[in-house]
Amino acid sequence: MPATQPFTLIGTVASPYTRKMIALLRYRRLDYRIVWGDPDPVLLERGLEKPTVGLLPTCIMTNSSGQAEVVCDSTPIIRRLELENAGRSVIPHDPVVAFLDYLLEDFADEWCTKYMFHYRWYPKVDADNAGTLLPFFHKVDLPIEVHEQFKPYVTDRQVGRLHVVGSNDDTAGMIDASYRRFLLALETHLVEQPFMLGHRPGASDFGIYGQLTQLIGFDPTPRAIAHELAPRVIAWSGLLEDQSGLEPEESDWITSDNIPSSLTELLNEVGRVYVPALLANAKALQGGAKTWEAQIDGGLWTQQTFSYQGKCLQWINSEYQSLCEADKKVVNDIFAGTGCEQILL
Repeated sequence: MPATQPFTLIGTVASPYTRKMIALLRYRRLDYRIVWGDPDPVLLERGLEKPTVGLLPTCIMTNSSGQAEVVCDSTPIIRRLELENAGRSVIPHDPVVAFLDYLLEDFADEWCTKYMFHYRWYPKVDADNAGTLLPFFHKVDLPIEVHEQFKPYVTDRQVGRLHVVGSNDDTAGMIDASYRRFLLALETHLVEQPFMLGHRPGASDFGIYGQLTQLIGFDPTPRAIAHELAPRVIAWSGLLEDQSGLEPEESDWITSDNIPSSLTELLNEVGRVYVPALLANAKALQGGAKTWEAQIDGGLWTQQTFSYQGKCLQWINSEYQSLCEADKKVVNDIFAGTGCEQILL
């Protein structure tokens, strides 16, 4: 990417994926600009078409022809940045460890975000907090009378969308239990090493960090839970905000023959909750069903079917299939008994 055309993100402080990308760009020491707010006016001003599916952050990158293009999905953007910018990679060189990194990043993006959205809008105190603050993130000098109208609009709209991530009275306890197990597993893991996959951050670190910026830094209920259970995780999320001063070495990654048991505990949570959700969603897609239900963690989970999560399952398997047979066997051994083995179709 030409240095004269910095990477541009358009997002909000309350977007976990915006925060994920900013922290990653800081760590990689890549030139970037952040525009806070609604992407539409920025894209219109620059004569750029809106993406088919608008997500935050909306990113403006330079393609191989030197033209600006609009992209949104953080996972492929991170891989594209790897190809276009040498040094300070966030993709481990060991293929097995890189696959684990990919899976954990996907878990953060697609399951941990359920924690975030559930806590933001299900408890009344959190919904009031979010409804109050979110309008100001778009326009900090919003007139009082406009804010008084905007707050209930935002709150009612988002509370009405809780079903999209499967949050309801029946699943609230399951989401809370999963979040607590995840925090405890991460707390234990950070005793062993400062990052998910060794002594330098991978893409999964930034994926998890992005969600924690909200769960710990914005929403009252999950923040209180984290303070009770995982003080080390709170400190870690603060440190991940800017790792531009870290000088990583290739030897800082773990390798496939020294996977810590604490990482297996995190994989247990992936296999316990996320894998059955992915498989049920894929089955619903195959059958043309608009919703799916599955037994997850001893309870019945019902949710809207999403084609994107079907793609996530395909992409995970594509990453697995790209491994050599010896590396596949190593992954199979690591996954054995975690529940993650079921994801390998």
